[in-house]
Amino acid sequence: MIEFGHASHAGLRREHNQDTYWADADAGLFLIADGMGGHGRGEAAAAIARDALVDAARAGHDLEAAIRAVGKVIAGQARQATGLPPMGTTLAVLQLDNTGFRTHCVGDSRILLWHQTQWLHIDDGEPPCTGAGGVDAPPSRRNRATQALGITPSDKLCTEPVTGAVERGMQFLMCSGSLIEAIGESAIAGLLARTGLAAQECVDHLVLAALAAGGRDNISVLLLRVA
Repeated sequence: MIEFGHASHAGLRREHNQDTYWADADAGLFLIADGMGGHGRGEAAAAIARDALVDAARAGHDLEAAIRAVGKVIAGQARQATGLPPMGTTLAVLQLDNTGFRTHCVGDSRILLWHQTQWLHIDDGEPPCTGAGGVDAPPSRRNRATQALGITPSDKLCTEPVTGAVERGMQFLMCSGSLIEAIGESAIAGLLARTGLAAQECVDHLVLAALAAGGRDNISVLLLRVA
């Protein structure tokens, strides 16, 4: 059983929210996309990525190939709009099924895994416990935080999946990079450790904490708990 909470906020200094997300517990698919680009172009890029990945997952297609393909689509649309700034999006995707979990990340959108009062895995390019706790993380993700779909050439994207076993009590936190920038991993851990909070309550506390810390950018959070 999966319990999840979700929220997205424009932040205190942005007129528009260019983030988008998807949460489907029945299908075991969750994602966050943080768009970038003026004139609504970041919002458009994020929506293109979201829709393409949802369609690919529903059709049973390989998501790594789908991520590279949608990067080309976004880049192609950007080239057609001459005189406008680039458009792109970060991406964090999590799939859960009876065999375990699988993640893909591009850019600074993040997936953090909390279990038994500690971080088991942080999907930031250099996991602190590669090979431990049933997590298999590829070594080639150090430059992932600077990448974006539609901006980084598709053949240069670090899209290799991170996989692992799913255990009861695990908490997967998916977020745009602005959440961690605003409040840090220690504050996040303190809230995840409060098991008396429902998943949605925890998400609400995280967003409020980020806003209280300045909330300079769009903030999106998905929290999944494995019961």
